[in-house]
Amino acid sequence: MKAIRRIAVLLAGILLISSCSILKSLTGNATTTGTNTGSALLNLYQVYQAFKNGGNRATASNNYGIDLTNASNLISLGQILTGASALPTASQSYTNEFSNAMISGSSNLVNQSNLGGILSSLLSLGNANTSALSAAAASAQSGYQTTINSNTAGMSDAMSALGTIFSLLGNR
Repeated sequence: MKAIRRIAVLLAGILLISSCSILKSLTGNATTTGTNTGSALLNLYQVYQAFKNGGNRATASNNYGIDLTNASNLISLGQILTGASALPTASQSYTNEFSNAMISGSSNLVNQSNLGGILSSLLSLGNANTSALSAAAASAQSGYQTTINSNTAGMSDAMSALGTIFSLLGNR
């Protein structure tokens, strides 16, 4: 049974990585990707705010209070990684459409005044090797339990980018 789950997790990871490659080579749907990225940023920012305001520090796996053993948080991180992966090779029109959708998807948490910094952080995240995190997020999306920790490849880059984004979002 464990072997079957591992194979399924591996296949989910391969599918996610290949879909990210497809996103980079094609323009993809900027509106959907931007909306999903904005919504995921909002979700993780709310987790961060709850942590900052005295949330459960026992489950925090990092300084931002984001418990990445929680499937919902991991899926949100995966949506952010998917959005970020499309940006390094995106056209200006894709980036504009993505940006407008991200603002909408985040319920205006992302706005014109913080958009440039957030796009810059997402771009650096899109250039980082986060394939292990993407595979873990794909596993969580498929309903499989996954193990990830602070040593997971790409974790440092992802948490650094999220920290920068959270600081740009300010206190709300």
